Amino acid sequence: DGSERVASSGGGGPPPPADAAAGLVYTKLLTHYEFDLGLNTVTRKWSDPVDPTANLLVALPGGDDGPGGVLVCSESFVTFRAPGHPERRCLLPRRRDMPADHGLLVVSHALHRQKDLFFVLLHTELGDVLKVSVAHTGAVVSEVVVRYFDTLPTSVALVILRTGFLFAASEAGNHTFYQFQGVGDDDELPAASSTQLEGVALDGEVEAVLIEPRALRNLVLVDEVDNFAPLTELRAADVTREGSVQLCALCGRGPRSTVRVLRHGLAVAELAVSELPGTPTAVWTVRTSAAAEYDSFIVVSFVNATLVLSIGETVEEVTDSGLLGSVATLSVQLLDGDSLCQVHAGGLRHVRAGRPISEWRAPAGKPVTRASANARQVLVALSGGELIYFELDALNNLVVHDKKELGQDASCVDLAAVPAGRQRARFAAVGTWDNYVRLIALDPDDCMQVVAMKALPAPVESAALLDSAHAGLGASTLVLAIGLSNGVLMRTSLDAQSGELNADTTTIFCGARAVGLSRVQLGGRAALLALSSRPWAAYAHNGRLSLAPLSYDALDAACSFRSEQCAEGIVAVAGSTLRIFSPERLGEVFHAR
Repeated sequence: DGSERVASSGGGGPPPPADAAAGLVYTKLLTHYEFDLGLNTVTRKWSDPVDPTANLLVALPGGDDGPGGVLVCSESFVTFRAPGHPERRCLLPRRRDMPADHGLLVVSHALHRQKDLFFVLLHTELGDVLKVSVAHTGAVVSEVVVRYFDTLPTSVALVILRTGFLFAASEAGNHTFYQFQGVGDDDELPAASSTQLEGVALDGEVEAVLIEPRALRNLVLVDEVDNFAPLTELRAADVTREGSVQLCALCGRGPRSTVRVLRHGLAVAELAVSELPGTPTAVWTVRTSAAAEYDSFIVVSFVNATLVLSIGETVEEVTDSGLLGSVATLSVQLLDGDSLCQVHAGGLRHVRAGRPISEWRAPAGKPVTRASANARQVLVALSGGELIYFELDALNNLVVHDKKELGQDASCVDLAAVPAGRQRARFAAVGTWDNYVRLIALDPDDCMQVVAMKALPAPVESAALLDSAHAGLGASTLVLAIGLSNGVLMRTSLDAQSGELNADTTTIFCGARAVGLSRVQLGGRAALLALSSRPWAAYAHNGRLSLAPLSYDALDAACSFRSEQCAEGIVAVAGSTLRIFSPERLGEVFHAR
C-alpha cells in the first residue's frame, strides 16, 4: 500500500540518554538567542527540549518572506519550531527496502528563496533529496510537507544558485553541478505531511511514505569537479611508460570508488585530428581582417610547399588566398590595413585586397633563413648573417627601413607585439649559432643597434618576446623566453624602455628535444608554448606567470586557433597530422584520468 508503520518520535522525543556510571541524564535543547545590534549584546530568549537525535538546523526566512523559526532535523523526522508556536512534525519519506527500525538522518541542506516562495532541500545519508514546503499565513505555520525530489551522491553541503543551478559537495567521489529542470511540484509520488502526526503520541506508530530511487527528473548533471576524498592509497610510478612519473590513487568509497592516474600538467581536450599529405614543418592561423572575430585560414608549411586551408563549418583547401603555395613558408602575418605578409626563402610577398601583390626578392645567393612579423614590422635574416628590417609606411606599403650585418648566421628572430598606442615594437630578439641572444632596438633614433647581449650554455633554437601587459602580468615589462638545443627553456625580463636585461634568469628542463617557442592565447591573454619532447605552456594565472606541461603528445609547431566551434584553442602539427585541441582548467597542477 506504499506505506510502512514506524515508531513516532520528534519534538520532545523519547527520554534522553543516561550515563549509568555517573547517574547523569543528558538533555538536548533548542535555544533561541537575540542579538542587539545597538548594545552589541546577545540575550537568551527561549529554550526547549528537542529529540536527542537532532543533528541539523535549517533557518527559515522571516518577516515578509516567511514564518521565521527553524526546521529541526532529527532521526527520521523534520520538525518546525519557533518561540510561542506549536511544533509541526513530519515523518521523512524512506526507501521501501529500509528496515523499519533503522533511523534516517539528514546530512546537508539548501534553502531556495524568491519573492512569495521558498523551499528547502534536505539530503539524507542514503543520497535521497527531499523537498520541504512550509504552508504558512504570516508567522503561523499550518503544515509541513515533505516529498521525494531526486537522488544524488551523498553530500556534505548543498548550494542553490540564483541562476538555477545546484552544487553538491560530495562526501566521496567527484563534486557535482546540476541544473534545475523542475521543482518537483508536478511529481505524482505521495508526499509526507505534518497533518499525519496531529493527535499521534510521541511514542505512537505512523505510516511512512515509501520511495524508490529513480533516474534524475528535476535535475540534470552539467559538470563535475574532481574530488579524491577519501584517498585510501597513493603510489608514484610510470605506469603508462611516458618517461615521467604519475601518481596512482585509490579514491572514493563503495560504488563511487575509482582508480585515478594523476599527471603533472594541464588537461587537454582534443577536438580534431587530420592526416596531412606529408610532414609539415610549421603552422599558422591568420585572419583576413583585423576586425574579424575568428581566424580565416590555417597555413601549413612543408619542406617545399605551403597548404592554405579555409576555416568554416569544414576545413577545406583554398588556392585563391594570394599566398604562394609552391614554396616553404617561414612566416605569415596579418598587417595593418588588412593585408597579408608571407615570408619564404626567396623573399617577401605582400598581399593586399584590391591591389596588386607586391614582392621583395632576397639577394642572389642569400636566401631568407629566419623571419618574424607583427602588425606593422617584419624582420628577416639572410644566409651569411644579414638582417633586413621592413616597416609599413603611411600608405601601408611594406618598405625596407634598415639593414644590419651580424657576422653570424641567425638561428632565430622574434619581434614583440606592437604595444597599444605605438607605431612599432621597441625591440627584436635575434639568436645566433655562437650561443648568444642579441636584443636589437627598432626605434628610429637607434634602429638596428644592439642594446643587450646574453651568453648561453648551448645553441639557441628559438626566442620570444612577450609583453607583460598583454599577458596580464601587470607592470609593463618584456619577458624574454629562450629555447635551447639541449631542451632547456630560459626566461628573463628586460626593461621595456632601455632594453636592460634582468640578472635573474629562470631555467627549466622541458625535454630531450630542442625547445621551439610559439605564441598562443590562453585564458584570453597572450601566452607561449614551449615545444620539446613534451609541450609546456607559459601563461598568466592570478597575476603571475605559470609554467606547466600539457598532458599531450609531442608537437612540432603550434599557434592559436579561434573559430565559431572553438572559442580558444590551439592548432598544431605532430608528425604528419594536423591537430586542434584546447587546454582545460588553467591553474591546476595535476589532472586525473
